[in-house]
Amino acid sequence: MAIVASAGALLQCSFGLSPAPLNVLPLRRVLAGAPAATVLDHLPFANIPSFGACACMANPMVAAATAAALGVLTPAPCVPVTAAPWLPGSPTVLMGNVPALQTTSQLLCQWGGVIRIVTPAQFTTMVP
Repeated sequence: MAIVASAGALLQCSFGLSPAPLNVLPLRRVLAGAPAATVLDHLPFANIPSFGACACMANPMVAAATAAALGVLTPAPCVPVTAAPWLPGSPTVLMGNVPALQTTSQLLCQWGGVIRIVTPAQFTTMVP
C-alpha cells in the first residue's frame, strides 16, 4: 500500500542537485494533514519547484554550459519541464474524480529526469 502525498512532500529529480517540496494549491479542499495532492499537481513552478541545478546533458542549458567549459559537465539552473501527469495515480482514492498522488508515483521531466517522492509529508492516510 502506498501513502497519499500532500503539500510539502519532499521531491527529488534524478538529475537535480537538491530536493524540493511539492506545492499543492488548496483547490480541492481535501486535507491529509496538509492539502492532499493529485496526479494533476505537476505544473512547473506552480507545483514542481526547481531542484537547484540540473546535470542532464539533454537540457540545452547544461549542454551549452558544458560546451563552454570545454567538455567538463557543468550543471545549469534547474527549470523543470513536465507536461504529463504523475503516474501511476491511486486506483482507489479519487479527489474530485482525479486520482490521488501516492508515494509510488513518478513524474517525467522533458530533459530526461525522473521526479520521485522522497517523503510524502503525511503518514496516516493509506491507499489500498
